Amino acid sequence: METEEPVDEEQSICEVAHGSPEYWAAVDLRDAILRKPLGLRFSAEELEAERTSHHVACYRGDRLIGCLVLCPLESGDVRMKQVAVVPEMQGRGIGTALVNHAEAFARTVGYRRMVLHARETAVTFYERLGYSIVGDRFEEVTILHWKMEKRLTDSEDG
Repeated sequence: METEEPVDEEQSICEVAHGSPEYWAAVDLRDAILRKPLGLRFSAEELEAERTSHHVACYRGDRLIGCLVLCPLESGDVRMKQVAVVPEMQGRGIGTALVNHAEAFARTVGYRRMVLHARETAVTFYERLGYSIVGDRFEEVTILHWKMEKRLTDSEDG
């Protein structure tokens, strides 16, 4: 994921390195959009655990406008989490572009399935992208979520 993928003529998506200034900007964005409104903050342990994850960022020019994290799982699947887009850019296809980029990357690395924990308010967004609810609703980070998944390959063998 070293190359940037244009979203439109002014936007690009790329992977950023854990611990880099770009990573910390993405942490700040995720914190502002996903954590602070719930009265939560990232712990040093949570951020250190992200060292083995892939961090994807979307820029409009030099401005970070969206990001997500891909966490490899022992099962051979990959978990997408912390999808965040700046509020004034939501509804403009940034989230869809980030997810599509993440899926394409996951396929090239050999992941067969993408899993995620969707906030109840985001379920329809993921359903439009081909994700299905798996199991019952549960509480995570103080709010209701659904486990969702999408097969990335046509067969179980990849």
